[in-house]
Amino acid sequence: MTLPSRLFGCGTALVTPFAADGRVDERALRALVDWQIEAGVHFLVPCGSTGEAATMTTAEHRRVVEIVVEQARGRVPVMAGAGSNDTAKAIALSREMRAAGATHLLHVSPMYNRPPQRGIIAHFRAIAEATDLPIVIYNVPSRTGSNIEARTTLALAEVPNILGVKEASGNLTQIMEILRGRPSHFAVLSGDDALTLPVMAAGGDGVISVISNAAPGPVAQLVERCRDGDLTAARALNDRLAPLVHAAFIESNPIPIKAALAMMGKVQNVLRLPLVPLRDELAGELRASLVAAGALS
Repeated sequence: MTLPSRLFGCGTALVTPFAADGRVDERALRALVDWQIEAGVHFLVPCGSTGEAATMTTAEHRRVVEIVVEQARGRVPVMAGAGSNDTAKAIALSREMRAAGATHLLHVSPMYNRPPQRGIIAHFRAIAEATDLPIVIYNVPSRTGSNIEARTTLALAEVPNILGVKEASGNLTQIMEILRGRPSHFAVLSGDDALTLPVMAAGGDGVISVISNAAPGPVAQLVERCRDGDLTAARALNDRLAPLVHAAFIESNPIPIKAALAMMGKVQNVLRLPLVPLRDELAGELRASLVAAGALS
């Protein structure tokens, strides 16, 4: 597989299916990978926050990525989550993900200890120096407690194997500053499903999506229509997906999207504590959003 010069498209932030006993459901995961690729997603992102990586052992984390790589069979890139707020642990996990066959790494900004911007730069540079895999930065202040400023992202964009950012700050002004200043190889991917259309209209390259777990085809088509400049078709797809975008975050991710996939018969609705299943009174709204998106009849 030849990697693209600049990452593009819809990457699904894959859920991790669990069996009733809490173990990774390998059969369901393999089926999910095949369905995602056949529906047209452009790359896969296992073991991020949507994949409940925070509650996995290192052995489970590696095994999930191995399964995704095996099942993808080179058809799409596999961007493995490898983040930690301990730089040494992030480096060790990066090496595990490389050994598992990942083609890219997704590294979140350090959470909880909240380093200053120069600490964020030092963290990512240390990781980049320790691996030859391409790295995508993940900026999600709502989870980490700190923002990666545009000037910090642009400084990191000069590191040879840091090739993009998943921007989930929700700050379009910041995202557009990155777009204006980035080098040509550096991808800017929306980290919020709600902002895929505006980020791409401003020149972004795609999305790492939660809702594409349940609606891979429409989200992949949305980014393709944006790339092709067909904003009329892109807006129509965006409107169709809007109820699902809302419903997917009525409780903490991945609670709603796992419930959605269970409604579709793709996975069991099993999460690891402290996450718990969706409240019963929210199921109707979620189901209606899946029908609107064409994911359920």
